Amino acid sequence: MSLKYTPDHEWLQVDGDIAIVGITHHAQDALGDVVFVDLPSVGAVIHAKAVAGVVESVKAAADVYMPVTGEVLEVNEDLRSDPSLANTDPLGTGWFFKVKLSDPAELEGLMDETSYTSFAAKP
Repeated sequence: MSLKYTPDHEWLQVDGDIAIVGITHHAQDALGDVVFVDLPSVGAVIHAKAVAGVVESVKAAADVYMPVTGEVLEVNEDLRSDPSLANTDPLGTGWFFKVKLSDPAELEGLMDETSYTSFAAKP
């Protein structure tokens, strides 16, 4: 398994051709208390960089972008009923959806943890 990150502050935990997607600690911290999430439909095929969902907080709303092209296999129903999971455990129980990768080569355009940490630290 490997962990990848996008410039839009999504993370992907990749295992073979399946990835779990969520928002990073940096994203949830910038948003504040998450109060609502709109998740994609299971079975939807969404292209990389297209809007896959929305996360709303007490401060703002933000789009959640699809990091790689693929088919949505599952969404986190627990997150719908308890959006605060995106704040309390963004890299664990606060995941957003699982996707079957259409083109694993797209992963090469994403950041590893070291690169993302450096990117997120920039003002």
